[in-house]
Parts: sequence; structure tokens; C-alpha cells
Amino acid sequence: MLGENHSLLNEFPEYRDIISRLMESDKVFAKDTKRYNDLDKEIRELELNGTPIDDDAMHQLKNERAALKDSLYHRLVDVKNN
Repeated sequence: MLGENHSLLNEFPEYRDIISRLMESDKVFAKDTKRYNDLDKEIRELELNGTPIDDDAMHQLKNERAALKDSLYHRLVDVKNN
């Protein structure tokens, strides 16, 4: 759906405590989470405002967001299981 919020906390509410803990203790996780949330916001704004962007550029943004989401999710699962 266009304009849907995919922030990390919206995507993984069951990991809220782990996300908060890692945001404070893991600089790389915090940096990647910020980048993920910034990308999500940029994509959402582009979709909602109809800002001109070519399909390849939008596809690249969405691929980067998906790769970050996958990486962040695996880190959350690793922390939960250890």
C-alpha cells in the first residue's frame, strides 16, 4: 500500500524492548535503524506527494530498505535467542 509506515517499531512491535536496548548499546544497530527509518520516511513521502522519481530510483530505495530490514531483523532474532 502506498504511504504505509514501515518503521522498525511498526514492523516488529514484539521486539520493542530489544530495539530500545540495542539503540542505546549498539552504535551500528542505531545507525542502521536510523538509516532504515529515514529511507522508509523518504519512500512514504515520495509515494504520498507524487514527487517525480523514476521507477529505477524508487526500486533502488525500496531494495536498500528491504536489505536493511532483513539485516536488522536477523540481529534482533540473534539477541532474542542469546
